[in-house]
Amino acid sequence: MKFFIATKNAHKVIEFKRILEPMGIEVLCERDLPFSLPDVEEDGTTFEENATIKAAFACEKTGMVSLADDSGLCVDALDGAPGIFSARYSGVHGDDKENNRKLLRELEGVPYEKRTARFVSAVACVFPDGRKFTVTGKCEGHIDFEEKGENGFGYDPLFVGEIGCFGLASGEEKDKVSHRGKALVMLRDELKNYI
Repeated sequence: MKFFIATKNAHKVIEFKRILEPMGIEVLCERDLPFSLPDVEEDGTTFEENATIKAAFACEKTGMVSLADDSGLCVDALDGAPGIFSARYSGVHGDDKENNRKLLRELEGVPYEKRTARFVSAVACVFPDGRKFTVTGKCEGHIDFEEKGENGFGYDPLFVGEIGCFGLASGEEKDKVSHRGKALVMLRDELKNYI
């Protein structure tokens, strides 16, 4: 079975492949297409809405079952920010270093026990016949005082979960506990009702 992953983030493609291919799902991405997909405006107010917008657009353009993830970091001391704006928190989309710097500035003076946060990943699946569903995975943790490690991407070097700092964890270690790993296991289970 072939699924199209609607993302331009190469790190997410790697995670999707690592988690979905053992399930017997062939993962295709934009580089497998004979054309480029334009960006779609993510104007939803939740992770679920934005994931569905991206997956529906990709399904319409490719004619394939399409998956899209919208994910981010929600920090309690910042009233849930950066939330759905995680990738562009610093004002430039996808600038991980600057996003992390801004997060550390915003949390300056906040003690560790109050730096609670969670990663959230909503994965939407849209079928060419109009059927669709979303699943949402969460991973609880804290925000550290400095970046650690070179693994992962985004806020991983600052996020401390049950396996320690995500920036120090291997991809396989992270998949077992991460928001996206949890969402993709839910996706696999939900797909049994659709295939």
